[in-house]
Amino acid sequence: MTETRTEKKTLVVTQIGSPIGRQKDQEATLKGLGLNKMHRTRVLEDTPAVRGMLTKVHHMVRVEAGE
Repeated sequence: MTETRTEKKTLVVTQIGSPIGRQKDQEATLKGLGLNKMHRTRVLEDTPAVRGMLTKVHHMVRVEAGE
């Protein structure tokens, strides 16, 4: 048996801006990404949906390439 293993690309996302005073949908997007406190970091799968969410809140997050 041959085991096929595909490596999924990931992104390391850190919240660097506060959602206070921002639009409600931007705050909801941060929560959807698992970021609801300053300097919290999450490793997320690199998918079109995640990329779209990051585009919406790009001014409040830092994105780095994952492993």
